[in-house]
Amino acid sequence: MKNIKNPKEPVKTIPQNESEMNFFKKAFKWYKERRAAKKEKQKQMTFQESVISWVKTIVGAFIIVMIINGIAIASFVVPTGSMENTVMTGDFLFVNKFVYGPTTPQVIPFFNIPLPYYKFPGIKEPERGDVIVFVYPGDRDEVKAKEFQYYLKRCVAVAGDSMYLKDKKLYVNNQLVPLAEDGKYLIDHNNQPATFPFGKGFTFDNYGPIRIPKKGDVIPLNNSNFYEWNILIQREGHQIEKNGDMITIDGKSSNSYTIERDYCFGLGDNRDNSLDSRAWGFIPVENVVGSPIIVYWSWDTNLPLADFFKKITTIRWSRIANLID
Repeated sequence: MKNIKNPKEPVKTIPQNESEMNFFKKAFKWYKERRAAKKEKQKQMTFQESVISWVKTIVGAFIIVMIINGIAIASFVVPTGSMENTVMTGDFLFVNKFVYGPTTPQVIPFFNIPLPYYKFPGIKEPERGDVIVFVYPGDRDEVKAKEFQYYLKRCVAVAGDSMYLKDKKLYVNNQLVPLAEDGKYLIDHNNQPATFPFGKGFTFDNYGPIRIPKKGDVIPLNNSNFYEWNILIQREGHQIEKNGDMITIDGKSSNSYTIERDYCFGLGDNRDNSLDSRAWGFIPVENVVGSPIIVYWSWDTNLPLADFFKKITTIRWSRIANLID
């Protein structure tokens, strides 16, 4: 006969706490063994192998920083006062790069060496009133900027808009646009000549009217406006020349040009102390890389780190965690 267990005999079970303890013991044992093996491997490394290991670690960290910087969130330091008091010189900002389209890495961190990059589609394109960070397209008469730089301005007009300033007041599509909440200008500021576009004679306080180029716009070309459009056409990848009364584009005679990209117009909130689109021209929408979100640090960037204790006294605690809009 088979032995039949007493149904009243208690079934032995492993307490839950004991089971959890066994799991943590095994995990800790595995961690210790792995750490010991790693230390033993490091002991056995030659100097050359150690150097290679460190290089791999550093390169890996660089790649991770570059990917994050391109796709999602980047850090930006405000270099000038052109956007005061929305942002201040020495503000450190987190920039949302996903909103206008993430990119492959644009620059090698710390060395500011530009890289060829691809921009993916974004959630939206820059809109009127957005504070934007963009790759500086270059001075008015430069086909390409001398060095890779990020700029920060407020987008006040987009492709297809008409705009002008009259006695410092901004009008877009004939509608008055109020100055940004923290923006500023002086009523009696000297009305300096604006340099863009070439030959128009606009000033910083009385500027325009001007239309923001839109993809598909057809621009008539003639002797009087050649220098107004020749840099933009070259930036779009074409060779334009003027011989007497004849204008050629890519070697073919032409009296018009069709715009190939959308543009926007950027102004500084500190309207009297801002070198912006009034000075150097339109911003290609594809150059816009992000929008600042929040100030995560702020201090005097003009003081060297050698004066660290003095530099600490310049921290602007009231600006930290300020949202940008």
